[in-house]
Formats: sequence, C-alpha cells, structure tokens
Amino acid sequence: MLSSLIKRMINLQPAKMIVIFYLIAVLVSIFLLSLPIALKPGVSWSFLDLLFTVVSAVSVTGLGGVSTPETFSTTGIFFLLFILQFGGIGIMTLGTFIWVIIGKRIGLRERQLIMTDQNQSQFSGLVKLMQHILIIILLIELLGAIILGTYYLNYFPTWQEAFFQGLFASVSATTNAGFDITGNSLVPFANDYFVQFITIMLLTLGAIGFPVLIEVKEFILNRNIKQGVHFSLYTKLTTLTFFSLMAFGTIVILVFEANNFLEGKSWHESFFYAFFQSTTTRNGGLATMDVSQFNDSTLLFLCFLMFIGASPSSVGGGIRTTTFAVNLLFIYTFARGYKDIKVFNRELHEEDIRKSFVVSILAIFICFVATVILTATEHFTLIEILFEVCSAFGTTGLSMGITADLSSIGKLVIISLMFIGRIGILSFVFLLSQRHKQPNYHYPKERVIIG
Repeated sequence: MLSSLIKRMINLQPAKMIVIFYLIAVLVSIFLLSLPIALKPGVSWSFLDLLFTVVSAVSVTGLGGVSTPETFSTTGIFFLLFILQFGGIGIMTLGTFIWVIIGKRIGLRERQLIMTDQNQSQFSGLVKLMQHILIIILLIELLGAIILGTYYLNYFPTWQEAFFQGLFASVSATTNAGFDITGNSLVPFANDYFVQFITIMLLTLGAIGFPVLIEVKEFILNRNIKQGVHFSLYTKLTTLTFFSLMAFGTIVILVFEANNFLEGKSWHESFFYAFFQSTTTRNGGLATMDVSQFNDSTLLFLCFLMFIGASPSSVGGGIRTTTFAVNLLFIYTFARGYKDIKVFNRELHEEDIRKSFVVSILAIFICFVATVILTATEHFTLIEILFEVCSAFGTTGLSMGITADLSSIGKLVIISLMFIGRIGILSFVFLLSQRHKQPNYHYPKERVIIG
C-alpha cells in the first residue's frame, strides 16, 4: 500500500507535488511549535492559533493572533527562525542543497519541481540557480545580523541579546516574514533611520527576485570582462517596476497623509514614515507605526500595493510585479492599436501575457470571495477586512489589529489566503487541473461583442 502511494505521488503534476511538500512543511512546523520546550512556561493556545501561526510562518506572512515574544521560549524562537528560513527561501532550494550534499542526482523530475517552485521557464541552470539563491540569501542574512546586532548594542543590555535580536530581525526582514521579537514591530525604532534603512535594504533584497540578485552578482564579479554582462528582460522589467512602485508609493503616502498622520512632522520624519511603509507594504509586514492611523484613501492604496506584492521567484507573494507590469503594457499596447508587446527591444511571449491575465483575474476573484465571506462572518469594517485579505494574499503581514479577534471561520479563510499566496496563483490553478490531451480538432470561430 505504501509503495502504491509513493508511485501515485511520483506521478503527480509538479504543482501538486509542491503543494504536498508545503503541507508536509506545515505538519513538521506544527510538531515543532507544539513541543513544550517551544513555549514559555504557562503558555497554552488552541490548535487553530497554532495552525494560523505555522501557516503564517511557512508562507512568511507575519500575521498572527499571538505575541511572538510572549508565546515562544528561546528554543521556540529558533524553531520559528528555521521555519521562516524554510518558507522564505523555498522548499526546493533547501531540498536541492540537501540533495547535492548527499550526492543525489538531480533528474528531470526534480528539475520540474524546482521550475514550479521558483516560477522558472527552462530546465537549464536550475541546480546552479538553487545553489546561488541559498548562498546569496544566507550571506545577506549574516551580514544583516552582524550590522544590526552590532548596532543593537546601543539598545540592549547584553551583547547576547543584541545579536539575538539582530539575527532574528535580519532573517525576518530578508525573508519578508514580518515577525518580530520586540513585541511592537519596528515602532521602537520609528526615529532611528539607520535601523530603518538597513531593514529596507534587507526587505528589498529579499523581495526583488532571486534571479535579479544573481545577475547583479555576475555583473559585479565580471564587470572588467570585455564582453560585459547582459541583463535579462526579467531583470530589467521587474527592477524597473519594483522601484517605480516603491517611489510611487512613497509619494502617494506623503500626499494622502500630509494633513493627517504626517501633519506637523519634519520633512525627514515624513519621508521615512512614507518610504518605509511603501517598502514594507510590498511584502515586509514590519511597521514603524500603527497603520490604522492612516486615512481610508491611504489604506486602500496600501491594499493595492499588497495585492501586487513582490517579484516572481522571491520570498514574497501577491500577483507579483512582472504580472502587474505585463498587464499595464498590454493595456497600453492595445490602446495604441498594436498586437505585440515590445519592451527593452524584446517582444513578450503570448503565453506570458495570458498567464498575467489569468493570475490577475483569479487573484481578484479569490480576494473578492474572501472579502465577502469575512464581511458575513466578522463584525469589522469593510476597510479592515479588505486590508486583512490583501495582507494575507500578498503574504505581507500588516494588519489593522483585527487578526487576533477573527472568528474560527475568519482565521481559516486567512490561512487559505496565506497558503495560496505562498505557493502562487499558477500553482494553485495547476493544483485544480487534470491531465488532458490537447484536442486535435477545432470548431468554426465566431466573434462576440466585447465591452
């Protein structure tokens, strides 16, 4: 019976295998965080809160109904760090690293799983990609931990506590997890621009996309080579979109909050509040202030940013920056009367254009259904519910303070959104699909009225 089950799993589509792997990761994480040594003495919590926290950690979202420093022991926090690392880098990245260590041959099946997990479109260079991702992310986290840990000596009484805080903050920011062990996110550092700047750098490096980091590394290492290094269309498009959204978000927050939260604050206070919130809304989940103090127009705009999320093949969720960019390019091209999308002296593939619209439409539908359900089951305002939904789907982790008070149904809805946000819309679609042969016939085509 066991052998037949294994054979059935081997024959599953890669997307379904990835989902199974993440479900296994959830089960292992539940076991770790339910151990008595993971909790502080006298702490007890329901299985639903445990499940919610685990899915939030595996999906590197950061939403939670319990306080991390008040719930977990030091051992539990290290367990949580491991889960964040596992969820942020990706199950196939760590899996590939283990396979290489034990000498396992990376075959076609394994490469299909890596392609699905990392949103790649070709088999070549996948193992090298996974190795580069792991090394780069670990180096970024180590450097961030050293910088923050050293700086935190100004805040904490012992060097052990300072570097422990620095390590957790570095991993949480780089994986865009949004968890904190300060008990109040980054609010204690609201006027410390150095901590905010380092955190913004870590958030950006984790969310901009692993292939971008690898190409930038190759550019830096090979800049003296005569032929130079050519950046891919993916890197150009996602980098331009990523930083444009960051800048646009900063400007919008400054304008919308000029007569509200930012009123009376100095120019540098206003800039850093807007800049940090624009960055963290795109998947970080950390905050230097209570976002519920923003007015409704700003909160709706933040929902828009959380819905877009980070870049593909990164630690973040949402529909992803390239999806948003392709949608805008298609609308612009269609309005100009052209058929092909041309950008950076390249033409986009038709399949990528179709995927972008499938992802966007399904994401809107999923968030709409979740919002309707929560509106029926919860007693919060529509803006609070929509903010929670977009935060869960974008695996952001920001909240207006309603997470702990959600009903059981509400928490299950948010859990589902966080899981979908982590595996990605396309993997979710393929999870529901069945293998069918492409029909070798066509019906007569007929036009319909659109618009």
